[in-house]
Amino acid sequence: MISENPEASILRALIKAAPDGVLLVDPQQRIVLFNQACEDLFGWTAREALGEEIAKLIPDWRELSRSTHRSSALARRKDGASFTIALSTAPVPTGDADFHVVLARKRDEDVLPRADRNVDEHSFRRLVEGVTDYAIFMLDIHGCVSSWNRGAERIKQYTAAEILGRHFSEFYPEEQRASGEPARNLDLARDNGRFETTGWRQRKDGSQFWAHVVLEPLRDENGALIGYAKVATDITEQRRAEQVIREADARIHTLIETVVDGVILSDRLGRIRTFNLACHRLFGYEAEDVIGRHISMLLPATSADEVHSFFRHGAYAGEHDRIGSVREMTGLRRDGRTFPMDLSIGETMQDGESVFVVVVHDLTDRKRTEEQLVQAQKMETVGQLSGGIAHDFNNLLTVIVGNAEFLGDQLKARQDLRSLARDISRAGQRGAELTQRLLAFSRRQTLKPVELDCNELVDSMHKLLRPTLREDIVIDTDLDPGLRTAYADRSQLESAILNLALNAQDAMLGGGRLSITTSNVSLDASYQVVNQDVRPGDYVLVSVTDNGSGMPREVLEHVFEPFYTTKEVGKGSGLGLSMVYGFVKQSNGHVSVYSEPGLGTTVRLYLPAIATGQPASAETADVTEHLPSRGEVVLIVEDDPFVRSYAVMCLRSLGYIVIAAIDGADALQTLDGDGHIDVLFTDIVMPGGISGWELAETAMLKRPGLHVLLTSGYALDTIAGRSRGGGLPVLNKPYRKADLARRLREVIDTPRSQR
Repeated sequence: MISENPEASILRALIKAAPDGVLLVDPQQRIVLFNQACEDLFGWTAREALGEEIAKLIPDWRELSRSTHRSSALARRKDGASFTIALSTAPVPTGDADFHVVLARKRDEDVLPRADRNVDEHSFRRLVEGVTDYAIFMLDIHGCVSSWNRGAERIKQYTAAEILGRHFSEFYPEEQRASGEPARNLDLARDNGRFETTGWRQRKDGSQFWAHVVLEPLRDENGALIGYAKVATDITEQRRAEQVIREADARIHTLIETVVDGVILSDRLGRIRTFNLACHRLFGYEAEDVIGRHISMLLPATSADEVHSFFRHGAYAGEHDRIGSVREMTGLRRDGRTFPMDLSIGETMQDGESVFVVVVHDLTDRKRTEEQLVQAQKMETVGQLSGGIAHDFNNLLTVIVGNAEFLGDQLKARQDLRSLARDISRAGQRGAELTQRLLAFSRRQTLKPVELDCNELVDSMHKLLRPTLREDIVIDTDLDPGLRTAYADRSQLESAILNLALNAQDAMLGGGRLSITTSNVSLDASYQVVNQDVRPGDYVLVSVTDNGSGMPREVLEHVFEPFYTTKEVGKGSGLGLSMVYGFVKQSNGHVSVYSEPGLGTTVRLYLPAIATGQPASAETADVTEHLPSRGEVVLIVEDDPFVRSYAVMCLRSLGYIVIAAIDGADALQTLDGDGHIDVLFTDIVMPGGISGWELAETAMLKRPGLHVLLTSGYALDTIAGRSRGGGLPVLNKPYRKADLARRLREVIDTPRSQR
């Protein structure tokens, strides 16, 4: 058996380790080397390709062979199909004419070719020496460099004379040499038959580059190790480009997850790929619940066809459904509730496929503001109309009353006619009272605001109300001894309290309790979010509460409108609460009503407080800074979406972890779960058949260590009388962020046994 020359064996191994297809072209432009990778690439066998003109495979060969360079070229397979290859050529001088080494690779492939074993040793040497894109060199069994090509000289900056005989660990950074990585890599290649990796390598000048390395052991015909073949490529730019792409992707992901609007990415069929945190807050779904499902699941069935048309027609849809347009639609939450939203869809390309970017903007706050604005404009319009009528009517009444009095004086001898004149005068006076109420509602009455002690006024009103109201009405007062001085018209405030007391009496047909309380309050910017017409500042609060029949929601919506009344014809003008509303607004104050059928009604009058130089409001402004959360979990139960949203916002800003429920049943479902909950913060009066009292009692039985804080817009004595469990702390509505922070901290820090 004739042994193969060791050099030939080494050269064949080098070709086997090279990652691309290789060809050798003679001076006559004919193929003299055609390896297995070329067979796979061009569809020719080596037997068919050898001796053929290279132009059959690469039509532009003559132009490409004029200089050493790397480029893209059009290639042709045996079956005639055309495709693009990455091409690298280099001349190999041999005297009078040059051979050319060709490296070819399909642009989307990375194929490690195998050398054709029938090519002679001389052709292999020319091939290896001519390659400049790859560092191809040999190592002896100890790891010392035994051969060196042009590519190795270009990439690593060593000449053959400088590096031959030196250990290949010279190419590793110092920390890798110290850890023994070069020796480990040789061992892995020897034991596994191949070692491939990427990592930092070092040039002669000490600079580093990111390399792709293939290391294969060389063995003789008996299997004995005779050295190693190594191929290295500088892929620093490729790595840098990939890093730029990864960083851009990370920035885009962060942007999507932090924007306040919902962002959804879907494929061209509308199937959801990305669902950001804002979408979770809007719709209530976790991302894993919706990924892969159609986006129409987030809309009511009546709107599903509209969103389908977006994906059906895309950029070719009509003007109304065109991609990129913004339109108002209705969103569907996981719990079945709906909300108004702006929805816009954009289209882009990703990996050659259409991708849709859907942006969802919640319109709930805007709609609420619009409704409040419409209501305010309506009240202003009615007020202007009422004021104009009242002014003209007052002129008529002046004539009527004045002439009636004159006639009465002239008819002393005719008592029958004089009596008629007095009736005319009394009717005129009643008309004047009505016009005065109209003027109060329209805020055109002349007010005489003074510094007012509301405690003294309520105390004097108590003496007036006792003989005015029925005997079955109990009157209670609870006056704040530290009450600030208000700035308001005394007679108008007396009239407002009297009107409220008379309304309360009408609501308590079988008797009841009327409570009038005073206190200091500060309304801040967070309260203004829910009540747009409020000016933040310090106020004196006068509350009038009854435990009568209460009012349903549809009545509450119209309660301040003039001439609106639920009383029988002739028993009410419908101007009592309108007058109260107009007086408080004209005084730069605020008025609110809380009522529920069967529970009674509380009307709160907020009158501007005169600054006393006391630092009370400043104290409450920064109280939250001294009452931080310690990571407690709070379950909020509130049926009013605006109040619930406000409470969630306040608690999250204080650092609490918040879980929200819409009613008692929803809260019990959460309490039955395994999640940790420290505090239950619940409204007392809620729909659904479970009150806050009942929810609190059940929750404390389920979780004995649970802290509970109740809240209500109704008078405490009214709701406390209807509860089954007393002793639980209650936070009065409306509450500010500082009030909530303080009260919640007190509940958490005080053991239940000490309350």
